[in-house]
Amino acid sequence: MMNKLSITFILIGAVMSVSTSAILVKLSTSPAPVLAFYRLFLAALLICPYFVWKSRKEIKNLTRREWLFSAIAGVLLAFHFILWFHSLEYTSVASSVVLVTLQPIFSFIGTYLLFKEKISYTGLLSACVAIIGSVIISWGDFSINGLALFGDLLALLACAFITGYLLVGQSVRERVSITTYTFTVYSFSSITLFLYCLVIQYPLIGYDMNEWTLFLLLAIFPTLLGHSLFNLLLKWVSTNIISIAILFEPVGAILLAYWLLREQVTLTQIIGGSVIILGISLFVLKR
Repeated sequence: MMNKLSITFILIGAVMSVSTSAILVKLSTSPAPVLAFYRLFLAALLICPYFVWKSRKEIKNLTRREWLFSAIAGVLLAFHFILWFHSLEYTSVASSVVLVTLQPIFSFIGTYLLFKEKISYTGLLSACVAIIGSVIISWGDFSINGLALFGDLLALLACAFITGYLLVGQSVRERVSITTYTFTVYSFSSITLFLYCLVIQYPLIGYDMNEWTLFLLLAIFPTLLGHSLFNLLLKWVSTNIISIAILFEPVGAILLAYWLLREQVTLTQIIGGSVIILGISLFVLKR
């Protein structure tokens, strides 16, 4: 059983890691589905040796339900990345990341319907505070032109898919080890994205060394050190806690965008980031 301090440190590390995702995508010139495919395919390859050594026997004991749920989680994760990466082509880092991290809206409904988890007034209040902070961050970035609004819609749909992915994972991770679950889900995601690229005719070869470096960085940091750590925690904590913690991602993404992409940090982003930290602090202290 993992103690609270360990869970807290793992959550912080995971959120810091996923904060790099939008920046790495912005730096790339590859099509969104190709980025998503190599992100998950390379992550699965990196996990494979440890999986073969540690958990290859466990996979033989997976039930039909666990196989099905792992496949569903893989498909949901694949389309989350497709939608979110596409959204970054049309709208700003701040707006896209903010909308993707509005997961508590979907998570609270999903955990109540699927797991009958009750939501305390303090938890609901802290989520609302954090969401308000996210809205403040994006306020100055929202545009009335059609392309930006289209990007915002894609990001919101991506938010729904990642919440579904976490909800499915919560039910599977109660019985399946982190190594087996992560390798299985990333493999199903890779297959889904590979077929998607073939159908839409996105090229999977012919990229320069800079793009391959970005593919590998996406696999290591936001995937293995981000999503995989979230999957690890699903055995001990609710999807709601992870969804609230992910609300800190816009703060990290905005700071990295300022440092690496020279995107200016606005007053609304500073205020919104402070409000998000307040909301997360309320939630964590209560839990």
